[in-house]
Amino acid sequence: MILLLLSISKSFAINLNSFNTDKGVIALMYHRFNENKYPSTNIRNEIFLEHLKEINNSDLEFISFNKFSEIIKVKMERNYLLLTIDDAFESFYLNAWPVLKKRKIPFVLFVSTREIGKYGYMTWAQIKEIESSDLATIGNHSHSHEYLIDWKENKIKEDLENSINIFEKELGYSPKLFSYPFGEYSTNLKNIVKDLNFEFAFGQHSGVIDSSKDFLELPRFPINEKYGELKRFKSILQTLPFPYESITPENRYLIKNENPPEIKIKFFENLLNIKNVNCYSNEGNKWRKSHIEHISNHEIKILIKEKFITERGRINCSLQENSGKWRWLGVQYVIAEY
Repeated sequence: MILLLLSISKSFAINLNSFNTDKGVIALMYHRFNENKYPSTNIRNEIFLEHLKEINNSDLEFISFNKFSEIIKVKMERNYLLLTIDDAFESFYLNAWPVLKKRKIPFVLFVSTREIGKYGYMTWAQIKEIESSDLATIGNHSHSHEYLIDWKENKIKEDLENSINIFEKELGYSPKLFSYPFGEYSTNLKNIVKDLNFEFAFGQHSGVIDSSKDFLELPRFPINEKYGELKRFKSILQTLPFPYESITPENRYLIKNENPPEIKIKFFENLLNIKNVNCYSNEGNKWRKSHIEHISNHEIKILIKEKFITERGRINCSLQENSGKWRWLGVQYVIAEY
């Protein structure tokens, strides 16, 4: 038997012969809890409890980050749920933390160090309380939470090093996992994150994590009042991984003459039947179905006809399997000029 080992932009190779295409990690991203005047980043308490109930009723297992970092490198035998919270708002401490603590649900809390102690945010004492439990993993969310993707390299590095120093002072260590502010990253920012020895980094492009994904551009499903509606949430919990080998343009930061991009997605040969894949984009600030050109049985070109005219260009591709479940792959580009 010939083993197909494919090396991708991580530290190990994937054994495609034992790759389980139906198993992965669904990562959810929350921000505020019961701060109802911020619907774009908020989830109401009663809806959050419904979410937890749906997860418990599914075949998903809540997973700690320590376990995540282990199973992502091996063949997955089941599906998992990774709960992540960005920004360390005080409403998380007041409304969600007591629930998670009581139910012993693990989670990741991404902290922007500049904001800690300010009005509406957690304090370092609260973060240390949470961090001392067996449930929480603390992650780095930059110092300033500004649009780092627009900054020059030395300024980005200064911001991240500032956060690293504050973590080491306050917690005695610097986390090795990172969440990109606004979910935005470029090749430049990603390389800086790598050079500063972060092992994992998360965006907010939708999709299911599997061992084919680049560890420095891991997908998550953003959850808020609009996108946390129960029917949609149930469908997220049924989503399957959509493994791919590469996406071009690789740089997710597009300057004027690169808009619209010529997007190609190369999948793993003989792993999935992609003939029925569908993709949609928000080109021209209107969601529409994209025309797809099949370059081969494992590579497609997505033909974007209009420029992206908002600050983020999004493409979502899906593939329905015989089980009725959907594979989902989200791609997000930041448009420098539009």
